Amino acid sequence: MKTLDNLCLLLVIVGALNWGSIGLFGLDLVGFLFGGQLSVISRIIFSLVGLAGLWSITLLFKEKVPAETH
Repeated sequence: MKTLDNLCLLLVIVGALNWGSIGLFGLDLVGFLFGGQLSVISRIIFSLVGLAGLWSITLLFKEKVPAETH
């Protein structure tokens, strides 16, 4: 489960950076790198980022394990 959480976090970061580049520079990085917003690969990436965002909602409700102190 930790691997899935980390993968989702990575995808959410990709989405955040993409939205940041759109907001600041008007540049859709995913679309630019993968052949436009409507290309199949871009749509897959956008879909995976959206699913990762939904999964990340569950991270808000997971019980936190306290860090070990030495």
